[in-house]
Amino acid sequence: MRKFDTKVQHLKYKVLREVARLAWKDELLENILEIPKTIVPGNTPTMRCCVYKERAILTDRVKIAMGGDASNPNIIEVIETACDECPMGGYDVTNSCRGCLAHRCEDVCKRGALYFDHNHVAHIDKSKCIDCGACAKVCPYGAIVNRKRPCENACKIKAIYMKENKAAAIDNNKCIQCGACVYQCPFGAITDKSYILDVIDIIKKSDNNKNYKVYAVVAPSISSQFTYAKLGQVISGLKALGFHTVVEAALGADMVADAESRELAEKGFLTSSCCPAFVSYIEKSFPDLVPFVSHNLSPMATIAKYLKDKDASCKVVFIGPCTAKKAEVQKESVKPYVDIAMTFEELQALFDSKDLDITTLPEGYLDNASYFGRIFARCGGLSDAVAQGLKEHGEEDFVLKAISCDGIEECKKALMRKNKNVLDANFIEGMACVGGCIGGAGCLTHGEKNKAEVDKYGREALEKTITDAISLLK
Repeated sequence: MRKFDTKVQHLKYKVLREVARLAWKDELLENILEIPKTIVPGNTPTMRCCVYKERAILTDRVKIAMGGDASNPNIIEVIETACDECPMGGYDVTNSCRGCLAHRCEDVCKRGALYFDHNHVAHIDKSKCIDCGACAKVCPYGAIVNRKRPCENACKIKAIYMKENKAAAIDNNKCIQCGACVYQCPFGAITDKSYILDVIDIIKKSDNNKNYKVYAVVAPSISSQFTYAKLGQVISGLKALGFHTVVEAALGADMVADAESRELAEKGFLTSSCCPAFVSYIEKSFPDLVPFVSHNLSPMATIAKYLKDKDASCKVVFIGPCTAKKAEVQKESVKPYVDIAMTFEELQALFDSKDLDITTLPEGYLDNASYFGRIFARCGGLSDAVAQGLKEHGEEDFVLKAISCDGIEECKKALMRKNKNVLDANFIEGMACVGGCIGGAGCLTHGEKNKAEVDKYGREALEKTITDAISLLK
């Protein structure tokens, strides 16, 4: 078994692998119904009540692996058949309640939802409770807790709500498609659509890159993934799949750092444009701040534009940790440059669908971005790169006061302060995922060690400055 953080990720991977395996052979349509039986054969024990329910859910997983509901613009979908094990949540009284005489919880409840049994133990009438949390705040024993569903806890922008059938649902007007709910749902009931079939189709139609070249643009966070193999073997594996060339998105990051530092010096205040979920959050929740968003494309789109300008017929597939990138490639400003975005989870499925053991392959190599382009993968990296860009441009008079927001909650705080004109900063680096890109929902693994791997990868860069890196592209 490959290294995944959870069994839910592993199950998702197996569905993707089997869909891809059949697609390579042009046998998918006639064998769709066999995939659930392949993954859960016979009377195999499952996490559900029975093998038949598990297979029914797997059928829905197969649909999402094939692109999901085309009528839903959101790339995050809820599998309702899988979303029936979590309690509705809300405030509950635990056994820590001591039946005290003060009854502060009762006094503070304006809805009369608190009542007591013959042992003076508190209970909450759910038909009256509005989940305001006032009772929890005043309980001296901390005996009242808010039992939110994991997806609700994960979504810091309150885009998750519960339907009448108790299944989770997503408010597309709020959702920024960061995938936090995808990673945290313990039943895999929320997942991201896959366009793995489109990737396979592009590779097959290229006819070994004779009809057009297929470029794989890999995010710098790839250095912290596929820990069972060497990075150079991952690069060789991509070429074995049929990609013509593997290019670092970090080269695009160098280009962005160069341009964004100039833009910042000119305008005096800027928010970053690299994280699509962060940009979407500004557009949906802080529309007045949209003019402050950097006009530069993201590193992914920037390097893809460079490739398309050089060869208009080529195809570009982005591979990274981010579910929101799948939404970004659908934007009119990005669509001409990036054909498809996929995750590291999907890349692992592609390798295994072709029975590629990348540990047996020789080591390939990547184009050399600078240290600063490569550390975009972790929180704080973009700010460091902008500081370096200002230095290389000779902007000594411009004093950079950057704030690096580690996760969407910190982004919210910074944006609210800017909205009120009380933010003591002139550059907001927004990262929707905690830790930055290394915390993306499409990663194989998550953890603090990933930051160290990214920094190590950055130090291996041959090009020491941003100017050195982008000069190779001219």
